[in-house]
Amino acid sequence: MYLSKTIVFITGAFVSHTCWDAWQNYYKTKGYTCIAPPWPFKNENTQELRNKRPNDTDLAGLRLRKIIEHYETIIASLPEKPIVIGHSLGGLIAQILVNKNLICAGIAIHSAPPKGIFSFEWPILKLIWKPLGYFTSTKKTYMMSLSHWKKAFANGIDVNEQIISYEKYAVPESKLAVRDSLGNVSKIDFFKLHPPLLFITGSEDNLTPNSLNYENYIKYNKDNAITDYKEFKGKTHFSIALPGWQDEADYILSWLEILEHKIEISK
Repeated sequence: MYLSKTIVFITGAFVSHTCWDAWQNYYKTKGYTCIAPPWPFKNENTQELRNKRPNDTDLAGLRLRKIIEHYETIIASLPEKPIVIGHSLGGLIAQILVNKNLICAGIAIHSAPPKGIFSFEWPILKLIWKPLGYFTSTKKTYMMSLSHWKKAFANGIDVNEQIISYEKYAVPESKLAVRDSLGNVSKIDFFKLHPPLLFITGSEDNLTPNSLNYENYIKYNKDNAITDYKEFKGKTHFSIALPGWQDEADYILSWLEILEHKIEISK
């Protein structure tokens, strides 16, 4: 095994893939080749995607399995197994790709939990209930409101920053893709030998709180592979595109350097 210098960034639900622009530019200065492919049917800019709501039937019908297969195809086209960095539902996809041994290392930032890990705490249920869209038409996409964004993605930061991040990144989403994260398509074999995996979470994440991420992390059999966990104090769910995102970016770089050193020693 050796560590690739190619990184694939995977976006979560409800946001544009442009949330990785600063990360890509930064990591390129560190010698990495970076790509952040959008989900199927989400290639347009934020305003164009918003203009298509709520009757964007292609996006409304998008399923999580198709998103996973989309990234599997992209990864298979690369000359080597890449590093994958995913956020939220993208973090869950990173876990699935690690589980399938399709990548050389995975980083799951504020990961959506796989099947079997769920919180019944009322504040969390309130935040996730609307995006799941039960009792509403699955032929229509879901667009998170600004008030919901402030509570779920950007709580605890300056009001102006909340509005700026919402206008810049928030896009309509498939209710079905979000629902699928609760089903068999998100199942993980926690005892399987797998490539190195890092979980990153934040103490102020209301949507996928550190308790869920820690439960996700401790499910893995640490005897079978490198599996690490890091909590950042004061960070909210959308920390990857809010002021201070470099904290997580730099920590991941350090983790990758240590990982590369371990690989060299083991040769």
